[in-house]
Amino acid sequence: MSVASFLKEHLVRWQNWLAALALLAALLVGCRLWPHEPLRERLPSSTAFYDDSGHLLRLTLASDQQYRLWVPLSAISPQLVEGVLLHEDRWFRWHPGFNPWGLARGAWVTYVRHRHPQGGSTITMQLARLLWQLDTRTPLGKLRQVARALQLELFYSKHDILETYLNDAPYGGNVQGVGAASLAYFGKPSGALTLPEALTLAVIPQEPSRPLQSNGVLINPALAQARNRLYSQWLRKHPRDASLKPLFALPLMLRPLATLPFEAPHAVDQLLAAQRTSGDVLSPIVTTTIDLGLQHALERQVANYVRRNAPRGIKNAAALLIDTRDMGIKAMVGSANYFDAGIEGQVNGTDAKRSPGSTLKPFIYALGFDQGVLHPQTVLRDVPSSFGPYTPENFDGHFLGPITATQALIRSRNIPAVWVASQLHQPSLYDFLREAGVGRMASEQHYGLALVLGGGEVTMQELGDLYAMLANRGMLQPLRLRADDPQVAGTRLLSDAASFMVMDMLRQNPRPDAAFGSERTQLPVAWKTGTSWAFHDAWTAGSFGPYVLVVWVGNFDGTANPAFVGVEAAAPLFFQIVDALRAERPRMHEPIRHMPANLKRVEICLASGDLPSQWCPQRGWTWFIPGKSPIRVGNIYRPLVMDDASGLPACPPYADKRTHVEVFEFWPSDLAHVFAQAGIPRRKPPQNPACRDAGRPDGDSPQITSPLRASTYAMRLHQDQPTPIAFSATADADAHALYWFVDDAYVGQGTPGNSLFWQPRNAGSYRVRVVDDHGRSDERTLAVTLVQ
Repeated sequence: MSVASFLKEHLVRWQNWLAALALLAALLVGCRLWPHEPLRERLPSSTAFYDDSGHLLRLTLASDQQYRLWVPLSAISPQLVEGVLLHEDRWFRWHPGFNPWGLARGAWVTYVRHRHPQGGSTITMQLARLLWQLDTRTPLGKLRQVARALQLELFYSKHDILETYLNDAPYGGNVQGVGAASLAYFGKPSGALTLPEALTLAVIPQEPSRPLQSNGVLINPALAQARNRLYSQWLRKHPRDASLKPLFALPLMLRPLATLPFEAPHAVDQLLAAQRTSGDVLSPIVTTTIDLGLQHALERQVANYVRRNAPRGIKNAAALLIDTRDMGIKAMVGSANYFDAGIEGQVNGTDAKRSPGSTLKPFIYALGFDQGVLHPQTVLRDVPSSFGPYTPENFDGHFLGPITATQALIRSRNIPAVWVASQLHQPSLYDFLREAGVGRMASEQHYGLALVLGGGEVTMQELGDLYAMLANRGMLQPLRLRADDPQVAGTRLLSDAASFMVMDMLRQNPRPDAAFGSERTQLPVAWKTGTSWAFHDAWTAGSFGPYVLVVWVGNFDGTANPAFVGVEAAAPLFFQIVDALRAERPRMHEPIRHMPANLKRVEICLASGDLPSQWCPQRGWTWFIPGKSPIRVGNIYRPLVMDDASGLPACPPYADKRTHVEVFEFWPSDLAHVFAQAGIPRRKPPQNPACRDAGRPDGDSPQITSPLRASTYAMRLHQDQPTPIAFSATADADAHALYWFVDDAYVGQGTPGNSLFWQPRNAGSYRVRVVDDHGRSDERTLAVTLVQ
């Protein structure tokens, strides 16, 4: 053979080899690139729920009833990964899926020497057996296993195969994978294992059916011996770890599966139910907003309260704690005992629709503040009243007559609340609740004004969200139960001023004696109770420090109980929880919230809630929204010129008569009737039928001098500092104060001879009125135009 022929023959041979190698490489690349299901999707995963500090709440079962928690290979302890390879498959990274030497050795031991069967399986072969549920006890089954192992190696990388094996290997009972095993047995993630723990998990899959514990929680001696043998092999590669040898002599605790955490059950159930409803797949790790310490505190207080009050027929209660800073639900106790079927304990009471009683009243007053209906010291009428066909009653069946808005809210008077609701317009309470996200409401006509007194239904979570809105100065934000739920800016439903005033009113509500025995001067609590019709539900909701707490007492089957009164049944539990959290967290403080910029303090006459005349004997202060809150000069106390001889009001003129001045209370007839029914004496103002205007004091009404009559004031466009309009008036010598109003909105107080300045917001026609402290007034029209 010539040299040329020889070279040509070898060149062809090498070309064939290269073509074969290229074809094989193309085949391998094609297999890897061919669309195929990721190994992770073949294995259903459990979900591990954690609280906000990393404490395990629950490890759920996967859909195949196994505890299997998928963990990426990068998150698994490197010592555990290396221990598994050292113990089970040292050549894993080099063989094509099976080890001929291992198979031959297994066959020799099993079939020739008839000893304990050895399969000689690689990690890839073990994964194939797990994925395809193969019977590998026969030679034919072993061949199928090898074929499936080759299939895995063709389509998946070594990284994917090892990761999937570690997440599906058997670890005793129905525990599969290192993620679930490390949580179940050691209570920690697989990336935080110590070397003794990692090597213990590394040897379990070889004999997963052997007992893992002895004497309840200690590691089984046989398992400890297998681990220590692996540790001896480990030291050949890692001699520096010989210093850890004393750790392997210590007893190792393995937590029994029966003691897996089952915390905050209603919160976890709610997340699972939401996942089933949406159809989304939960990630293996879910961090909640629950604070396990706060959760346990609420659970203890609810359980103790129900146990102590069982003789009163109180068998069940629920509580919800919300952090107003991020709207996270920190504790959710849906029932007094999750495992008590007698009270339907697995029902989540915080997500059940119930009648809220009077707990919605604060929002009636807040809407009234925003719509200019009243201010905190407005005197309302707690008298028998009808609102069309609706005639509400007070809870106690009595009427108190004149009562301030603050006291009406604190004492939960029904008649004043219904009157305020009847004055609302855009939004009404119904519109407000709909906009706030209260679901499953009937039509507004269905409820009527009864909605004010709990005629509708809300959940504890919806009510807690509403009270958190009050605490956050009128901004409604959605509740969060998952840590990855976004914190949104929210929607403003109430002004910051109205929310502040309602919270200030609720803080004046004294704690019930039954809750603790005496008043304490600590962190203020703004709270309100509620009792549903016929004693089905007792509520207390309120805010303290950074939290909103809602408490409910009742029965899930709707059974009524006369003990279910908000202030008597729910308020004691509410304050026991508040005091417990104060004791456990003494550094708790209320978030810093600035005063609303458009809120003022105004002196008023306490009897009327209006601006005081000089005859008002008792004065106080109220919060007031300029240009919005209604206010006028009070006329309950009025002077009469009395004739010394007859004791009747004197007939004018008074110049040649012996007279004196007396001040009388002029109460409306309905309030006077209530005073009479209550046995409270009120001296009626005397009358003198002999003349008209008998007893009316002399004196002239004030006269407006600015703004000028029939004048038009011009506002210049684009003027940085618009010129305000001066209000001034002359007054009688007996007048000491002048009160100015624009379109019936109170502007401010001045004195005779001095000006009060007012800046119009836009062009238009305004009605300016001045009233002196005797109730005498003058008014005129003011026109304002815009000019270039």
